[in-house]
Amino acid sequence: MKKLGSKMISYATLIVFIIVFGTLGYMVIEDWNLLDSLYMTVITITTVGYKEVHDLSSYGVVFTIVLLIGGVGIILYVLGSAARLILEGELQEVIGRRRLEKKINELKDQYIICGYGRMGKIICKELRDKGISYVVVEKNPILSNEKDVLIFQGDATSDETLKKVGVERARGLVSVLPTDAENLFVVLSARELNPNLLIVARASDEGAEQKMLRAGADRVVSPYYIGGLKIAHIILKPAVMDFIEFATKSGNIELQMEEITVKEGSRLGGLELDECGIGKDLGIIVVAIKKPTGRMEFSPTSKSIIQIGDTLIALGEISKLKTLEGMAKAL
Repeated sequence: MKKLGSKMISYATLIVFIIVFGTLGYMVIEDWNLLDSLYMTVITITTVGYKEVHDLSSYGVVFTIVLLIGGVGIILYVLGSAARLILEGELQEVIGRRRLEKKINELKDQYIICGYGRMGKIICKELRDKGISYVVVEKNPILSNEKDVLIFQGDATSDETLKKVGVERARGLVSVLPTDAENLFVVLSARELNPNLLIVARASDEGAEQKMLRAGADRVVSPYYIGGLKIAHIILKPAVMDFIEFATKSGNIELQMEEITVKEGSRLGGLELDECGIGKDLGIIVVAIKKPTGRMEFSPTSKSIIQIGDTLIALGEISKLKTLEGMAKAL
């Protein structure tokens, strides 16, 4: 946009220059007044063919020839360049839009991130690090050099916008728009368009959490509440918080906490924890087991039986966790 504006200014400067040049030339050579000189300059460079306001001297004729050749050349150059610039800009915008729509249409089981503020950027980074596909919906233009971020400019509260980013085939949606009202609208629209969608929303005001849950959100996060709680825990239980932060920090290669779902056909199904070799062979600690019903079994014993569909909350090295993920998949 800045480039377009600077070029338009330079084109306007050229036109003003040739008009001023011609006007001053007639005033000096023919001793005409300002209005007559300006009029003669304009009809010359625009080639309208009107009669001269006064008879020209020999020097005036030569000057008119120079002005005609130079002025018409400049006018044609400016008009052609401006038209090309505008058309190319519009063409690039259309092509870019079509490419974006094509990429979005190719997505499946993606996450939709509504809002690309500070929270939205953090969420996108975490998803990108995990290799999970996502698309961002942002109303305001984004001046960003992040070419790997798929951004659709539009109103996330609109059903039409959500359809364009593939809400019917998405795995989940995260709404972190500036206001609770906007997030509530997104939750309502998304739940209606996709009843099976995982929806996580942000809530700022007290009472908004329950409204969003009733509207269809699966999880509601209050950044102020979580932030205050974390600060309190840092004061009261600093060692515990250091461990949790260390285990959940993105990019930590020594220790990570992950959730691994046992798929249909996995050899882990029906085995006790000590029979799987998860702790003995891989050195992984299973902190909890989440059942398909949603019930959480904390601190499972070595005799706890792993069932198909269980989600293991595991703590260990990344390489070992990837091995466990392979074991949890179908044979």
